[in-house]
Amino acid sequence: MLDTLSLKTTPLTALNIELGGKMVGFAGYEMPVQFAPGVMKEHLHTRAKAGLFDVSHMGQVLLRPKSGKVEDAALALERLVPVDILGVKPGRQRYALFTDAQGGILDDLMVANRGDHLYVVVNASCKEQDVAHMRAHLSDLCDVVELTDRALVALQGPEAEAALSALAPEVAAMAFMDVRGVRILGADCIVSRSGYSGEDGYEVSVPAETAVALVRKLLENPDVQPIGLGARDSLRLEAGLCLYGNDIDTTTTPVAAALEWAVQKVRRSGGARAGGFPGADVILAEFDRGAPRRRVGIAPEGRAPIRGGTALFADETSTAPVGTITSGGFGPTTETPVAMGYVAATLARSGTRLFAELRGKRLPVTVADLPFITPRYKR
Repeated sequence: MLDTLSLKTTPLTALNIELGGKMVGFAGYEMPVQFAPGVMKEHLHTRAKAGLFDVSHMGQVLLRPKSGKVEDAALALERLVPVDILGVKPGRQRYALFTDAQGGILDDLMVANRGDHLYVVVNASCKEQDVAHMRAHLSDLCDVVELTDRALVALQGPEAEAALSALAPEVAAMAFMDVRGVRILGADCIVSRSGYSGEDGYEVSVPAETAVALVRKLLENPDVQPIGLGARDSLRLEAGLCLYGNDIDTTTTPVAAALEWAVQKVRRSGGARAGGFPGADVILAEFDRGAPRRRVGIAPEGRAPIRGGTALFADETSTAPVGTITSGGFGPTTETPVAMGYVAATLARSGTRLFAELRGKRLPVTVADLPFITPRYKR
């Protein structure tokens, strides 16, 4: 039985229960892992129509520059991330990484330029430490304001635009990674055209008191269904997207994690603002020489899913692992098992044949390109 007394709730918890959500503990919150249709059908519905996710457990933070200049907030945040924040134009957002002194990843996050401040979304499991981290290092230049009175919902899938633009027509003109203030049902919302499913869609930050009304209104559209954490996980895995704590953590660097694209040239060696972030010496050296291991896609042969923690071997008889699965399951869209993990850099080439040890048996797998599906973001 779920011990709800020790779990936090979101503004949508009661509605999730009313809608038939099977509730579980996740990152300290009571969250729906699935609804009546089940993970497989919820996953496929999101790919075909539109899925609505409660992601209110994630952290929402404002970085307000004390000078009033958003550029000062951007440069302050660049002390903590190997990312070009200064180059994010007003109304746009960018994926970023908090790194530590060893080059490991403390968390991944989204950063939006809202004109006079930055809007930051961090993972639920890391938000307390992330807020403390920002306050410890940025408070000389910024007021770090955690938003605790807002919900966050993600509307994902090819029908997301039609569903949300029925309530706020201006969202139809937004492109992938655009962010804007939008009035929905009389409430001031922050809408980004982004998500973590590989599909087109939006994330909507909404005042807590309006969240239930917004979700109910969206669910009046027959193309929109509530979706739980189970399908959210399988959707992001097919899309080759990392889950913090599984695929990236303090033992993985951005280069090992195949996230070089997140570190713009201006922050790399020779760039105008090279370095200056935690672990820069380690990370920038790996840009030159490579990392000893690398995150890759793994395509198991047969129908058996291979889960996180499974060891990978170079052949059927060797005793020393050459890698580990970090996320794995069955891909409802691909109709095959899908996985990702880390292998020795010498074995990271797509098409390399390895073996996963599953219940004492060695099963053949192949290193595969990520993602497993073709993303459908609106560019």
